[in-house]
Amino acid sequence: MNTIEKGQVMTANRLRDGDAVFLTRSGVWSEKIDDAVLALEPLAATALEARAADDVKATLVTGQYLFKAERVDGKIRAVEIRERMRTLGPTVRSDLGKQADGTAGAFAAVEA
Repeated sequence: MNTIEKGQVMTANRLRDGDAVFLTRSGVWSEKIDDAVLALEPLAATALEARAADDVKATLVTGQYLFKAERVDGKIRAVEIRERMRTLGPTVRSDLGKQADGTAGAFAAVEA
């Protein structure tokens, strides 16, 4: 039986290289969605927004936003296809990006 928790994850683009990154519990940005903190309550989501705004001011990231996600058996999965694709890197070539280096997370953009 799958254990599922629903919430929100903060994402942005890292200014240094443009990569999609996800805010972690420790307040750093990771390329791995499975490292992301899943905000289960509105106050937690507000805290993520505040932390991301600070990092925008510090010119670490840009384009930050929260998206719907769920934790399924300990792994984070974006609910919408757009964010699933951000976790993968180029979806037309699985030999490139996060898919190729094993940091794309446990879920494909489209489930079979």
